[in-house]
Amino acid sequence: MESSIGYERSGEWLKLPAETLASFAAAAGNPVRFIEAGSHPHHVRQWLLALGLFPEKWLNRLFSIGGIRMEGGSIELRAFIPADAGSDAILRMLRHDESSGILRAQALHFDDWCMVLDKPAGMPVHPSVPGQRGTLDEEAARIGLLRGDSLPAKHIHRLDDDTAGPVLYARNELAQLRLDEAMRMKAIGRQYVALVQGSLRRSRGTVNEPIGKDRHHKARRRVSPGGEHAVTHFETIESYKRATLVRLWLETGRTHQIRVHMSHLGHPLVGDTLYGGSDSKLRHQALRGEQLSFRHPWTGAELSLSAPEPAWFAEVRVRYASL
Repeated sequence: MESSIGYERSGEWLKLPAETLASFAAAAGNPVRFIEAGSHPHHVRQWLLALGLFPEKWLNRLFSIGGIRMEGGSIELRAFIPADAGSDAILRMLRHDESSGILRAQALHFDDWCMVLDKPAGMPVHPSVPGQRGTLDEEAARIGLLRGDSLPAKHIHRLDDDTAGPVLYARNELAQLRLDEAMRMKAIGRQYVALVQGSLRRSRGTVNEPIGKDRHHKARRRVSPGGEHAVTHFETIESYKRATLVRLWLETGRTHQIRVHMSHLGHPLVGDTLYGGSDSKLRHQALRGEQLSFRHPWTGAELSLSAPEPAWFAEVRVRYASL
């Protein structure tokens, strides 16, 4: 919803003027009769469904937990439900963690609806086994706690453990529904920079090759006719004697997509031994997320957030530039 609707947050409740909601729906071509002040929650839900401003799934779930009410001329929705420490393993762990004030990931954006964290290389986004520590999901929960706000943080996309860069999180269910839909519609832009081996013959191009599992190596992926549709766009930023600095954009989000596609072109990433790269100057792939762009899940405003170049990436880039 591209919206200029202002809101007030009161604890767990999102407070919205009913008149403003009706006016916004009418401006969007959906005029609905105004609702009377103090209407029963059932009628409020029906009215909100008729407006078409919010997902039906979300409104019905709110109604089922008593999360819809009307006070005077304001609609109140229980949109900001905190994470439950009894069922959220990360939150439960952090509440007894003496190091909870130490942060390893910078917040590039933070509000009631979403946040973007700059993930360092070597940090997994989520636990691969129960109880795993040091994940970006843990950092997201810790940042909320340090700001006195224990809303849940759900990652919308992921990066490989050794890839640095921005990762988007939803901080409530409505935001998650909208951002998940944006991912499905390919409306979230992800821009990367990589250092690949050799000199690219083309200064720009597109790799449109399906990616599937490598039956000979469970950790690898490969270009395969039976694999999933995968599209990567690239352009040269700088050419060096033994490597090329490239910028890349993803249309799809397959596992190891950039690594597989560049290796398929004969230019594996520097440091990426899994796909044929040399690790003489770097012990993991030279890949970083540079920019993330998306529409804010409440305001609809276009956000474009850039992550600073990590020191390790700058160092290896300068090494190859000086060869």
